[in-house]
This record gives sequence, structure tokens and C-alpha cells, in this order.
Amino acid sequence: MATGLRVTVVDCGPLNLDKGILMTGASGKVEVPSSVWIIEHPKKGVILFDTGVNYNVADPEAAEKYWGPGMRDAFGCNLTRDQAIDRQLVKLGYKLDDVKYVVLSHLHLDHAGGMCHFPNATFVVQKNELRYAWWPDAWPGLVYCLNDYKDTRGYNFLQLNGDVDLFQDGSIQLITTPGHTPGHQAMIVRLENRGPICLGADTSHLKEAYQNMAPMPYDWNTEVLSDSYTKLRVLENSGIPIYFSHDPKDFAEFPSNGEWAD
Repeated sequence: MATGLRVTVVDCGPLNLDKGILMTGASGKVEVPSSVWIIEHPKKGVILFDTGVNYNVADPEAAEKYWGPGMRDAFGCNLTRDQAIDRQLVKLGYKLDDVKYVVLSHLHLDHAGGMCHFPNATFVVQKNELRYAWWPDAWPGLVYCLNDYKDTRGYNFLQLNGDVDLFQDGSIQLITTPGHTPGHQAMIVRLENRGPICLGADTSHLKEAYQNMAPMPYDWNTEVLSDSYTKLRVLENSGIPIYFSHDPKDFAEFPSNGEWAD
């Protein structure tokens, strides 16, 4: 098993929105992060798990063209230009070309927005997610943004069909967790001294929803989602903690500098 992994989480798209958008039946406002995970692998370089919101959305006028009329306000997106993934990486001392792999949990607009910064990376995505993003159904399609990936035809995509040990060294495992989208995937990162952790992405938006088996209005298939919840419960019952991309408490559990290392 590879050792020396370093994991950092950053918020690349704070959202202030109706809780009911994230959990069916909930009410009131909630402020949530859009987590991007930065993983240093001793042999494979820097790997990103998701890329957050596109930098254009930091400007209200540009957001109207990029996301579409009213979308920035609807999601309560408070992104600043310095919070976009490219500047977050530079602030942490990385160069954009240091990123060798970008693993996408799915291609919604708060996860695929930073793809444009990494044209030389290998993008790892479930095949059916990539295909669906290009031609989604009408209702779930509202949370895909074609501008995020319309210029990526020439990118290097590693299209998966199922679970995989990404580098065949036990360090990073990708597991399919469909339901929120057809090709949603989560990531298990194995840290030598801390043990495995599961980055659940948007399998659920909030830990509360996951614990209550509650879907959200924009989920693609709630029946399939319930199976993915159960899949994560198996991991959790084995002692693997689950962290969701938009859960404020999950984000806050990390040290103040945002970094976990072996």
C-alpha cells in the first residue's frame, strides 16, 4: 500500500440556499461548502476529487451567462474569485500542472466547474455519468452546466464502468454510488496512520439526510439512491467514516489548516 498520502480539503463554492433543495421535506436556510479534495500521492502526483464552482460565477454578471439567468441567486452562491480551485491551489503552493488526475464524483455545476484549469490532466469519471451529462433528462438537467465541459472533447478521459482500485496500490478506491446522478462515484482514501476514509461526495448532501435515508428533489433515481446509502452504511459499519461534500460539520471536522496526512 502506498504511504505518504496527504489530503487537504478546500471550499470552492460556498452556497447559502433553502435546506429543502438539499433534503426533501426540510425547511429554512443553510450555508454549505462545496468541497474539493486535494490528494498528494507519492508516485502519482496531485489528484483532485472534484473541482468546485467555475470562477466565472464569482462575478454576478458573468454568472448570468455562464450558469444562466437567476441560477447564482437560486443557489445562493457566494464564491469569490480567490475561492476557485485554480487560486486555491496556488495559495497552497501548487502549480496547476502539478495536478495529474482529476476524479469527478459527478458533473453537476458545483463539482465540474474547474475542469477548464487542467487540460493536461487525466479525468477519471464513470462512463454513464459522462454520457448523461451531455444529454440529461429535463428536470435533473437543471444542475448540469454544459459550459463546464463543452470544451473538453480533447481532454484525456479515463471512463470507468464500476468500482476500481485506481492505482492498484490500495491507496485510492473508487466505488459507484449512483442515485443522485446515474454515474455518481465516491472515493475511499487509505491513510496509513489514520486508516481509510470515504469521501462520499453527493451520495447525500447532508449527513442528516443520509442518516434518515432522505433524498433530495434533484436526485436522478431515489430507488437506486437508497441502495447507495446502504452501500455506504456497510462501509461505515466497518469503521470507515463518511464525509459528504456539502455537509458543514463534515468539512469542519478537518484540522484548521484543512490538512490530513499519514
